[in-house]
Amino acid sequence: MEGGRDYAAKVAGNNFIDTELYNKFNVKRGLRNADGTGVLVGLTRIGEVHGYIIDEGEKVAVDGKLYYRGIDVEDLVAAAAREGRFGFEETVYLLMFGVLPTKPQLEDFCALLGECRTLPKNFAEDSIMKLPSRDVMNKLARSVLTLYSYDEAPENFSPENVLRQSLELIARFPTMVAYSYMAMKHYFDHESLIIHLPEAKCSCAESLLSLIRPDQKFTRLEAEILDLALVLHAEHGGGNNSTFAVHLVSSADTDTYAAISAGINALKGFKHGGANYKVAGMMEDIKAHVRQWDSEGEVADYLEKILRGKAYDGSALIYGQGHAVYTRSDPRARLLRDKAAVLAGEKKLTEEFELYRLIERLVPQVFKKIKGPDKEICANVDFYSGFVYRMLGIPAELYTPLFAVSRVAGWCAHRMEEIVSGGKIIRPAYKCVQSRIPYAPLEKRS
Repeated sequence: MEGGRDYAAKVAGNNFIDTELYNKFNVKRGLRNADGTGVLVGLTRIGEVHGYIIDEGEKVAVDGKLYYRGIDVEDLVAAAAREGRFGFEETVYLLMFGVLPTKPQLEDFCALLGECRTLPKNFAEDSIMKLPSRDVMNKLARSVLTLYSYDEAPENFSPENVLRQSLELIARFPTMVAYSYMAMKHYFDHESLIIHLPEAKCSCAESLLSLIRPDQKFTRLEAEILDLALVLHAEHGGGNNSTFAVHLVSSADTDTYAAISAGINALKGFKHGGANYKVAGMMEDIKAHVRQWDSEGEVADYLEKILRGKAYDGSALIYGQGHAVYTRSDPRARLLRDKAAVLAGEKKLTEEFELYRLIERLVPQVFKKIKGPDKEICANVDFYSGFVYRMLGIPAELYTPLFAVSRVAGWCAHRMEEIVSGGKIIRPAYKCVQSRIPYAPLEKRS
């Protein structure tokens, strides 16, 4: 476009808002209160993220806890491990129905999800293979929107119909993600196109590994740790960006496919689900610039450079550290870290795992040194998830899509809750700070 730079400068200038105005009008930027807590905009029975208490008006950090429908996620994980079974399907049942299933109910539910994994006739060929994307999340969002055309009752918002749509989406996400990735590698990277049919009798974790591996082979430990990651990412309260997006769009009284695609597009961002991809890049940078991985001084010095914006991408962010709610600890990070230690031993990557552990221990010290003694921070689940996925041989392009495969369960549960209990379109206020100016006739404009 002729004069493109001038237009860009005008656009930037005309959209600039002085930060002092936010303070003047007490704007809750990011829907955050001054102490960093989220502005209360809704109620939910689905998930609870507990990272602090308010004691005499002050925010006090506590060990992080995550509850699904009132049940500690650590208990869900421990039970599945103790009984030698996968836990994601039980988690989906709990989130969608609000209760734990009996053994027969769980068996029937697993069978139902398995039957729904196959995509509609000609969907893969017409929607995915003929219209590939360089980004799997982009293709996933478009695929979800396209499923509207294959649904005989897409605009039926009854709980029964939305439940049917939700379970079909949860079951189909692994297949759509795998096929979108294979199409991307074939059409843009010119690799052989390998497509496997989903196995109805497999768990979600097993099905995923089978679909994305040319030989379809995987170990039990690999499937268990991927299942754990799916359980831990399935839900995180109504206030996280993508789930709030689902609430927001659902409140406008639109269809399930539109609402869930909104969640995908929110999760795609690097400040949300794309964070694990950023962690992976940061860790490669650290490994390249730190000679002694076990040297606390050398590692701490480089972390300081990153935090001062003098290393890695210049963002002054240590990715995978810090959370909007968790301050002392993220329970998801703890659980994934413990399992990652076992997998690292099997993959002979213990030295690298110990580097992750060292960084996790040093970051709070570095933050206090640079940001001040009041800054409390902990590793979040993104810090370890990328490392786990890489040990599983999962390509970086699938890190965030795997997050979506899990989180769609929480999105669907929250959409159902919005339909049943919301009842009012979400419409926060924005104050206009543009001064009023008179209209100028075309011939008098300069």
